[in-house]
Amino acid sequence: MSEDKRATARELANQHLAQNDPLGWFEKLYALADSNPTLIPWADLAPNPNLLSWLNKQTVAGSGKKALKIGCGLGDDAEELSRRGFETTAFDISLTAISWCHKRFPHTRVQYVVENLFNAPDCWISGFDFVVEAYTLQVLPEDLQRNAIRIISEFVKPGGTLLVLTRGRDKDDPAGKMPWPLTHDTLSRFKGCGLAESLFEDYMDDEQPPVRRFRVSYTKK
Repeated sequence: MSEDKRATARELANQHLAQNDPLGWFEKLYALADSNPTLIPWADLAPNPNLLSWLNKQTVAGSGKKALKIGCGLGDDAEELSRRGFETTAFDISLTAISWCHKRFPHTRVQYVVENLFNAPDCWISGFDFVVEAYTLQVLPEDLQRNAIRIISEFVKPGGTLLVLTRGRDKDDPAGKMPWPLTHDTLSRFKGCGLAESLFEDYMDDEQPPVRRFRVSYTKK
């Protein structure tokens, strides 16, 4: 991922943070890209390899189950969940991103919708067997993360699974620039929201240069 792409996203994010609009930059970025995915830092036009390897190791099958993809971007992760049999709902705050998903996957079985995480439909509460959060928390300011963790936890059915993928750091490490790596302590807040941590992985990925990742799965009590 080029630093130029990150720089554009950071500039837009900082502008909107200064305007007390911490979520407005997502739509601005997708609109600025104007159907050019190379301008979106997280758009690889392929499922997230950190998600794929987890799904393969866990031999996850989705037949008869419902999945939710948080912050779906251009849709590749949602399409992978659908391919594995999940009845999949995927949302993004950006209208442009969701329109882009429909153009990329005109015959999709995924339900793509424009939604704000912090104003999600009540019918999503305890509505999903499998919830995937990848790289959304790490671009939210710290004061929004706690509320986001609570809301994401509510989407999981009792007995269901939440998978969280994020950049990781030790609590004494500097947060650095957006995307801000999360600490294990921050992620432990999920355990205060009715979830039990079932697997915590701390590893370096295959990017160049490698990036430290946390991959954590939780089960709803």
